[in-house]
Amino acid sequence: MVDLQLARRDISDPRVIEAFRSVPREAFVPAKLGEFAYEDSPLPIEDEQTISRPYIVTLTVQALQLRGHERVLEVGTGSGYAAAILSHLAKEVHSVERSELLATGAAQRLAELGYHNVQVHHGDGTLGWPEHAPYDAIAVAAGGPEVLAALLAQLAPSGRLVIPVGPEQPSQILLLITREGSQFSRRELSEVRFVPLVGEQGWPGEASPRILPEKSARAAGISTLIREVAEPITDIDSTSVDQLLERIGDARLVLLGESTQGTREFYQMRARITRELIERRGFDFVAVEADWPDAARIDDYVLGGPPRSKLAFKPFARFPIWMRRNEEVREFVTWLRGRNARPENRDQRVGFHGLDLYSMFTSIAAVLAYLDDHDPKAAGTARARYGTLTPWQKDPAAYGRAVITGRYESSESAVVAILRSLLEHRVEYAARDGERFFDAAQNAHLVANAERYYRAMYRG
Repeated sequence: MVDLQLARRDISDPRVIEAFRSVPREAFVPAKLGEFAYEDSPLPIEDEQTISRPYIVTLTVQALQLRGHERVLEVGTGSGYAAAILSHLAKEVHSVERSELLATGAAQRLAELGYHNVQVHHGDGTLGWPEHAPYDAIAVAAGGPEVLAALLAQLAPSGRLVIPVGPEQPSQILLLITREGSQFSRRELSEVRFVPLVGEQGWPGEASPRILPEKSARAAGISTLIREVAEPITDIDSTSVDQLLERIGDARLVLLGESTQGTREFYQMRARITRELIERRGFDFVAVEADWPDAARIDDYVLGGPPRSKLAFKPFARFPIWMRRNEEVREFVTWLRGRNARPENRDQRVGFHGLDLYSMFTSIAAVLAYLDDHDPKAAGTARARYGTLTPWQKDPAAYGRAVITGRYESSESAVVAILRSLLEHRVEYAARDGERFFDAAQNAHLVANAERYYRAMYRG
């Protein structure tokens, strides 16, 4: 996490980086979420709250410019993770949490882990903690409606305050406030998304946490997490795309999810981001949730060449057909074809490929069509070997069930033998037509993988 998500970005203070290496984040999240502890994302914790993204915590801590002698106030203890980080960088840390449940849990956790220079207080953090003021640095872990007067009053001369300010949702601006005598300077650090800062000088809310049934509490926790991390985009031509590209950095693989399958706005934004990655970051190909032979039809189209396979079939005819047979995808592939056709892109054409494993029988037909043209004898052998799968053509999943229950012998050795035979003749076949051989080899790989997939569905 530190090397890939923090140090490679704009986090440069070695003391801050070392503090993050030293604190075990898994100790501050629920045990069932431990495997996700080192992802750069918020996670739900107790009492409908979340532990913030490590990058945002790092950005906040670095802006405080701690050198080890400071007294620090944190508003919003949560699980205690940020307080543990601060304890490595400051002499004394006071953390205020309005949830008694969280305050008690964090205090116990910090003590057990040996962070003895941290004191956790249960109270209204919007009022600070006057008893130990002034503070050399103040960090606020929730979004307030404005820079709070109580916190400014408790800031020592030359002290630094980092606080998210803005509407309750969807986003706020993370501000760095520096006290210069009786004056305060202000600098914007980043756009962020925090839960609301509730209290006397913050947003209105209940004085104590609600007691909810378990199911309702879980649902509320999820909605709180979504509110914190969701990034609504209302204009596909906005600066949001530039911000996304900046965060992508020099990555060579970018995954664009399918969490809102079927919504026009998502498809439009996905196409927009993909175009920018191709044009501005030099990406080489698009790989989608689709069967290889179906996507190969689009690949032929965007590359502007003749079909590589003579197999005649209707692509994207299996559920859910709307994932690819829609206007947004058509507009994108039309753009990609035009982009590839420009003379300056002749040596930098971008392909379109499918990643799914399900098209076992379409891929079998594609392999046989290729062998019929290039090696009829091998085609006859392949038909006999692939024939062991023919009884399952209408229900491939039933094949896996029959093999696992011992009612049918596995066809694994047969489909692997065909793949091996193709690869053994790769030089000979590729010399005749390299692109068609590549397509046939991919389909042979897919048949082998699909056969394994359908068996794996029922194993165990």
